[in-house]
Amino acid sequence: MSTFGALNTAYRGLTAAQQGMNVAGQNIANAATEGYTRQRVQQSSLAAAAQGLFGSGRPVAGQGVSVDSVARLGSSFLDAGVRSAGAQAGYANVRSSALQGIESILKEPGDNGISASLQDFWSAWQGAANQPGESGPAGLLLEAGNDLTAKISSAYQALDSQWSSVRGQARNAVDTVNAAASQVAAFNTTIRSTIAAGGSANELIDARAKLTETISRLTGGTVREQADGTVDVHVGGNALVMGGSVRMLTLAGKQAMNQPAGTPVQLEWTDRPGAAVGLDGGEIAGALSVLAPASGGTGGAIAEAAESYNQFAGKLRDAVNAVHFGAQTSTGAVAGNFFNSAPTGPAALSLTVVPQDVGAIALGVAGAGKLDSSVADKISQLGTGPNSPDSVWASIVTGIGVQSRGAQQHESLTAAAETSALTARASSASVSLDEENVSLLTNQHAYQAAARVMTAVDEALDVLINRTGLVGR
Repeated sequence: MSTFGALNTAYRGLTAAQQGMNVAGQNIANAATEGYTRQRVQQSSLAAAAQGLFGSGRPVAGQGVSVDSVARLGSSFLDAGVRSAGAQAGYANVRSSALQGIESILKEPGDNGISASLQDFWSAWQGAANQPGESGPAGLLLEAGNDLTAKISSAYQALDSQWSSVRGQARNAVDTVNAAASQVAAFNTTIRSTIAAGGSANELIDARAKLTETISRLTGGTVREQADGTVDVHVGGNALVMGGSVRMLTLAGKQAMNQPAGTPVQLEWTDRPGAAVGLDGGEIAGALSVLAPASGGTGGAIAEAAESYNQFAGKLRDAVNAVHFGAQTSTGAVAGNFFNSAPTGPAALSLTVVPQDVGAIALGVAGAGKLDSSVADKISQLGTGPNSPDSVWASIVTGIGVQSRGAQQHESLTAAAETSALTARASSASVSLDEENVSLLTNQHAYQAAARVMTAVDEALDVLINRTGLVGR
């Protein structure tokens, strides 16, 4: 190797070590940056130049080191695991939150729940039966009945509001997916051109990875990496992002839980209205599952809970009216129904107490005298028995409680799986300050060594050029 060649070799060593220190410094600076993937300088040795046809055949030293690239030390396999676990955790989280919301509307057990109001209602009938002809107990009965119907109606309205809230959250999630998909497509274009020009796109890839994780958590979408550095994102088996192109999603279907007509809430492609997009996990899938219409106990959680309120309201109405209708009021008139509800629409929402004053309440049978209270006594016992309104309500509360408990357990399991996936990826891709300090020191020593070589060669050249003889002598 010539002395000038040695200078060039030393210079390459200096630049390689400098690049290594720069990358180590960047890793240290971004140790706490969310989504950052550590990087490493990829180096290779430069072979000796060919000696030509008349080479001496003696071994020749190489030409130093080459910095080939700055590699992003991520794992496609671990990234896919994080996206998959995030999609399942998002689905479970939405369902668990919705069912816990339904549980909070029940207010069971507690003094503000329907169970307590039922007990007050039956007790009020017993009080009226014990004191026939007295206006005080009859007035308490009217108050208890109105309180019970108000709680049923209020709970149903709360379920309706929850349904609208979940639908609004799902719509916002779809908007987030569309915005993220557009950004992924833009990143694809930039990354492809950067790599083609020989540049490093590691930071752009990190930013794009965060967006694809967001899309996966919301839709359960999958990601396919392409050779040119771009990624394709698929939702429901169809491409959401392909290279620099993107398709838009929209949330279609019913706008309100009680809307009589219209398709169920579903995710659709904007260019294919009417065709539902099948989702495999994600927060939007979880929202759609609880927004589904009631279907005999297998439909959406919110609509099924609302239908349970309707069934309970109908059971209570029919049970009381069957005894009250045709009985004798305190004025001697024939009584009508005690409860009434609209012929169409939710029974829980329209259930009301018919009597407006104590004179319209029937306590006894016709012809048995004004002090007869057998009807009131019989109604007070309607809360007992295997098919009573109380047992129906208890079954509703138990069923919702069991569903909520199961959803919370599922949420805990998926959250643990997501944490495990994130930990596994972090162990591979996150920055270790100890490791980076070692890398920094290694490259510093390499830099010093290359500088010493350059100084030695420079001194040798100085001796050869300036101190070995004079030209012309």
